[in-house]
Amino acid sequence: MFKKTTLAVFFMLPIISAYAVDGSVNFTGEIVDAACKVDVGASSALSVDLGKVQKSALTGDGSTASATKFTLKLSSCPSTITKAAVKFAGTPYDNDDSILALTSGTGVATGVGIQLLDAGNAVLPLFTDSTSYTLVADDENDLDFYARYIQKGTTVVAGKANATASFTIDYQ
Repeated sequence: MFKKTTLAVFFMLPIISAYAVDGSVNFTGEIVDAACKVDVGASSALSVDLGKVQKSALTGDGSTASATKFTLKLSSCPSTITKAAVKFAGTPYDNDDSILALTSGTGVATGVGIQLLDAGNAVLPLFTDSTSYTLVADDENDLDFYARYIQKGTTVVAGKANATASFTIDYQ
């Protein structure tokens, strides 16, 4: 009987935390009434055709193929939202956030990934906000970007060269 009572008293004692506080995090943000309408075409994903690129066009580590322009269209923006930045996410190539890895599978090209660029042709790393685009309320706003193949390593093996990225829009 003594053991059961001792055990019951032990569990009723307050638990003392051994964690020290090293700092704090303040979260800020805003819930907006409405955002812009994002138009990616008839399907739920925008398709960007990078074409058929000869592997000989990639001449060494870091070389790139011609860039292909693609546009995200925002419309019906409220007047309270005047700027937006875009952040792309996806699987990075060999832990390099500046290059999007190709979708894995049989017959996939190797030694190459996809690099995203902003409207000024500056490399846009994954998980990083683009430069801000000015938005006009109640008008169609074009947010232009570019994509291109980039060689990684000394050898490129021909094959399918597809990839998928998601994006989020940060309204400002």
